Amino acid sequence: MIKFWLLLFGCFLSAMVQAQPQPNLKLWYTKPANAQAPDDPNGWKDDPEWLKALPLGNGSLGAMVFGDVPRERLQLNEESMWSGSPDDNNNPQAFAAQAEIRKLLFAGKYQEATALTNKTQIAKGQGSGHGNGSTVPFGSFQPLGELYLDFTQKAPYQNYRRELDLNNAVVRVSYTQNNVQFQREVFISQPDQVMVVHLTASKPGQLSFTAQLTRAERFRTYPENGQLVMAGKLSNGKGGDGLAYMTRLKALVTKGSVKYSNTGLTVQGANEVTLLLTASTDYKLEYPTYKGRDYVNITQSNLQKSAQKPYKQLLNRHLTEYQPYFKRVSFNLFTGEDKLPTDERLANFKNNSTDQHLYELLFQYGRYLLIASSRPGTLPANLQGIWTNKLQTPWNGDYHTNINIQMNYWPAEVTNLPEMHLPYFDLLRSLTKPGSETARVHYHARGWVIHPITNVWGYTAPGEEAGWGMHTGATAWLCQHIAEHYRFTQDKAFLQQHYPVLKAATEFYLDWLVVHPQTGKLVSGPAGSPENTFIAPDGSKSQISMGPAHEQQVIWQLFHDFRMASTVLGVQDDWTKRIAQAQQQLAGPQIGSDGRLMEWASEFPEAEPGHRHISHLFALHPGNQINLIQTPELAAAAKKSLDYRIAKGGGHTGWSAAWLVSQYARLKEAEKAKSSLDVVITKSTSPNLFGQHPPFQMDANFGTTAGMAEMLLQSHVPTASGGVLLDLLPALPASWAKGQINGLKARGGFEVNMNWQNNRLQQTEIRSIKGGEATLQYGNQSKIVKLQPGQKQVIAW
Repeated sequence: MIKFWLLLFGCFLSAMVQAQPQPNLKLWYTKPANAQAPDDPNGWKDDPEWLKALPLGNGSLGAMVFGDVPRERLQLNEESMWSGSPDDNNNPQAFAAQAEIRKLLFAGKYQEATALTNKTQIAKGQGSGHGNGSTVPFGSFQPLGELYLDFTQKAPYQNYRRELDLNNAVVRVSYTQNNVQFQREVFISQPDQVMVVHLTASKPGQLSFTAQLTRAERFRTYPENGQLVMAGKLSNGKGGDGLAYMTRLKALVTKGSVKYSNTGLTVQGANEVTLLLTASTDYKLEYPTYKGRDYVNITQSNLQKSAQKPYKQLLNRHLTEYQPYFKRVSFNLFTGEDKLPTDERLANFKNNSTDQHLYELLFQYGRYLLIASSRPGTLPANLQGIWTNKLQTPWNGDYHTNINIQMNYWPAEVTNLPEMHLPYFDLLRSLTKPGSETARVHYHARGWVIHPITNVWGYTAPGEEAGWGMHTGATAWLCQHIAEHYRFTQDKAFLQQHYPVLKAATEFYLDWLVVHPQTGKLVSGPAGSPENTFIAPDGSKSQISMGPAHEQQVIWQLFHDFRMASTVLGVQDDWTKRIAQAQQQLAGPQIGSDGRLMEWASEFPEAEPGHRHISHLFALHPGNQINLIQTPELAAAAKKSLDYRIAKGGGHTGWSAAWLVSQYARLKEAEKAKSSLDVVITKSTSPNLFGQHPPFQMDANFGTTAGMAEMLLQSHVPTASGGVLLDLLPALPASWAKGQINGLKARGGFEVNMNWQNNRLQQTEIRSIKGGEATLQYGNQSKIVKLQPGQKQVIAW
């Protein structure tokens, strides 16, 4: 029997739901990362020591802390450090061929259609440089540089420890050398826009070192008014200078001395040292120039103001800003002490996939990385978050829009970090202007469109190869996040602001869709199922067809979300009616003769049955067109398709395995969701817990966190009465027998706390942000709750 209590704030039952104090959330190690190891100049090869360093960030400034003793390396990043420049890649020859391509595809002439598509439906110019765009206009995300600290003490050391404290976003390094205890604390402050390196010793006068700012290319260093400055300009990809940047470093010492020169700064005999570093560029997210930030005065002001604050004040200001975000959610599976270094814990997991604390760490690490790489007012997290040590970052460190940037933000809403989602929407709005030009030139269409990649320079054209670059579904998929942010936050002002983005996207697709001559249904095309290949009846291998499942599903979701937004905002006109009619006419999901959900409109065999993308299952997750309650037959077909893909070797990259966690969670396949999670950990996780494609990609971290949240709470199915169905512990694996989660968010503007024992839910606390109705479901038990704004209710099961 279910018991219900309506609570006032502060009631003792509310406290019952709260977790026991969570164990220290720290990544910790007993060895440093080797700061002497050179980085491989090949951008596509990971550097093992860099993947042991610990990441810090405030959304705009990032650092990887190595923690080495005789020589510390702090590898630096800044959000907008991009080579390249704005460039026109729109192809005016594309439109003329589209009708012929469609005719060939409808006639089954895939080889001819593919050849014509590859010739015409591509970018003008060099595009992304085939993922190696650092020296072409597309550009690449690049490192800001390096800060090296060379210490005069070279003696052996003992009692070494380095750690990243997720609760505080602080890296600490401690060791004993010559009977002196040394400690370093490093953090990057959002309110003060500086990296702070605090150095102390247990005996006076023991801190002596030189500090050097350097970069692989395009820099100069010089002293200026008690600061060390590093400045330069990156390549614009056209033979000239592009983005300009500046880094400033200052040392504040207790006792001792500090001197500045062209080669660096030198500290002698200090008791305590605080290093302050700030950086900026002249980049602005403003089409069409993307220039105008006053980076010289910004860095000067940041450093001057920070230097006036004592270390403890800087630290407190950092914690006051960071902790309210991070501490919104707690997740407990583990009740013991954390006695095992993180790298050893990870190595042990590969032999025994049972480590409750590692699950907790990975869940919260994903939240930490999102806060560190995506703050309000910054650029969004890219393929590597905000961290790279390569001039040619893999895939240019860009924004891939055929799943990757979307996956980056899957944990934003459900794990209670909606503010971190905002940079994504800033980028999205900025793309509508260049995207409208691409729609006009390429497709003679209204609205706006983007393809599978973009950068900070407003790139919206297709890629330089049609097989992967002809992805017109990206616009619709990106726009799904607008509706999701509203569903979780119930923020009508936000929805009103972004409604024009949604509407313009629907305008493009209404011009793009065509009627299939055999079925009378609206289909997208020529189009691909991201990066996947089929074998056509004529024996050719092709990636291009009409109406592949992924395109149909994302367009359905866009039309669905647009209609929702229109209803919420009270907009009902001829256009909303046209979109409703078009949604009804869209070709929908189909089940093949083998019971699988079909990836293409016809039953083509896959050239690679275990392909890493599972794009035709978008409607299961992150979409909601397919679910166990409303479309059980399609859900069963999706499961069969998913199982088949995995049996053939799918889910072999970090982000792909992470996606499977959420997919299986939606199917309530708890053990398969956990198995996919374990694959991410055992095959695609680095010593510092960074995700791997390989090479390093950040989306696996974000997808892993989102997947665990999906195992614990789902809210994607609407109820018949117009409320939200909150499915509690829908995919709880047997090994997570006891636990607690606090602070998860659900669609409809609800916040949920839960605890469970012996694999059974014990108690749930639900709070409504703005008031509303929800149906809570646990197993075969359910209860409708109606709450006023700010009201809580506790339910014992």
